[in-house]
Amino acid sequence: MSIREKYFAAMRRRDDAYVPFEFNLCPALHAEFMRRTGQENYWEYYAFATRNIEVSYAGDLDRFAEYFPDKVGFQIDPDWGVGHKKGSLAHFTEMQHPMENFQALVEFEAYPYPDAACDYDWDAFAGRVEAIRARDLVVVAAMQMTIFEIAWYLRGMETFLMDLLLNPDLANYHLDRITAIRCEMAKRYAAAGCDVLSLGDDVSTQLAMMMKVATWREFLKPRLAKVIQAAKSVRPDMLIFYHGDGNLQAIIPELIEIGVEILNPIQPECMDPVVIKKQYGEWLSFWGTLGTQTTMPFGTAVEVGQVCQKMIQEVGRGGGLGLAPTHVLEPEVPWANIQAFMDAVNEYNHQAV
Repeated sequence: MSIREKYFAAMRRRDDAYVPFEFNLCPALHAEFMRRTGQENYWEYYAFATRNIEVSYAGDLDRFAEYFPDKVGFQIDPDWGVGHKKGSLAHFTEMQHPMENFQALVEFEAYPYPDAACDYDWDAFAGRVEAIRARDLVVVAAMQMTIFEIAWYLRGMETFLMDLLLNPDLANYHLDRITAIRCEMAKRYAAAGCDVLSLGDDVSTQLAMMMKVATWREFLKPRLAKVIQAAKSVRPDMLIFYHGDGNLQAIIPELIEIGVEILNPIQPECMDPVVIKKQYGEWLSFWGTLGTQTTMPFGTAVEVGQVCQKMIQEVGRGGGLGLAPTHVLEPEVPWANIQAFMDAVNEYNHQAV
């Protein structure tokens, strides 16, 4: 079987002979990878089955200038206009919210939201997709931070959560503008031949939802459903991947209802991946399961290998597991633990050949 065939057999829960895998390295660990291997691209070096891709922005780069009159030290996202200022720790930044002080609908109406059709280089995008597929790799359209996170990145989290309660007209306008953009992008990603649409919004803490389920159901669920339906209307077999950190058990059945097929990251500090597999494995595949607050930074290499084996055997039984750390691997992670992860997946997948 080709890599693509093995990936889809696993993610569609038809076969457990192969477990897809990946990880993402922070800049410090990426530098360590290059020092150890002399290579730059660890996705190529470790032969991950997937490649994440997003369309390039090609619009006006200066249209947010008025929202950042003092641009010294700021990096501004070119399409949405969220500002970032370098923080005091590693690669982390302090976010700047251009809509934070908006009071009236007219200010939202004047904001230069991106034009999904005209502000991106869709002409070149399909060729990029085809080049990846031609290498027997799976193309994942990266559209995480889909609706809720974009909304609060622009508005500020506290301000936007207050909008949901006190200013629903503003919240609905803002969310509708974002959703329309995301629906158009989802259609275009599907039309370009992407295999997987990667969506996501962190709507839960490590204990529970960060808002009432009724609030999520009113403001976010129907809009997320529209984005999924938009992609499926163009390409019905496109897999829908959803990222949500924390404990989102309260909404998993409803995510399944609206079309989510792969759930990520299944943080073991918040949810037991084995239990979640037993509850929802008939309808969902799972991508993640390896703790980046526990196992990867603080376990021994032996412990990492043992956890990987458990996840493969129990969550991967019958297919439906993409093994991965639940977040970016940060500087605290020992290199031996990354190697233990690779040893575990290589041992299993080589045996399955």
